[in-house]
Amino acid sequence: MIYLELFFGFLKVGCFAFGGAYGAIPLIQDVVLEYNWLSREQLTYMIAVSESTPGPIMVNLATYIGSAQAGLPGSILATLAVILPSFLMILLISALMKTAIKNHYVQAVLQGLKPCIIGIILATGLYMSFDHCVAGQTLDVPAATLTALLAAGMMIFRKFFHKKLSPIGLILISAVLGMLAYGM
Repeated sequence: MIYLELFFGFLKVGCFAFGGAYGAIPLIQDVVLEYNWLSREQLTYMIAVSESTPGPIMVNLATYIGSAQAGLPGSILATLAVILPSFLMILLISALMKTAIKNHYVQAVLQGLKPCIIGIILATGLYMSFDHCVAGQTLDVPAATLTALLAAGMMIFRKFFHKKLSPIGLILISAVLGMLAYGM
């Protein structure tokens, strides 16, 4: 039974995950919480770990959750389920690419998806920030302070250096600030 749940749960994520991993986080969250595979807090930590390890976040999460729920066969099944729709779609698109990309309806759909994906990613980031900074009815002051410092730091870096702070730099700064705030 767990194998079917893993397969169909992550197949659903793979089928409807537009906009990459960050757009898929709400879908992953719904599936994981629906089957009680992880708690909200555990999922937040696993998203952070999946972001900091090589490979796509969806694949990393599917592999970990599959392994935690059903061992090696579960990790293989969950990983295959999450990548299967994209794999099949890429095969189909590559076969039809030359004619479809010129179609103005296809262009209109792609242009219409962009703001939706941006909104989903923004909403996910805000939700995760709020969910982590406010535990129950109390404000986690260090988490809120670190979030504000990182956001301000990114804006200041962009203002003075006229480029974005690299994700690797942001992860390293976040790790150091987290160790300072929570380790001392």
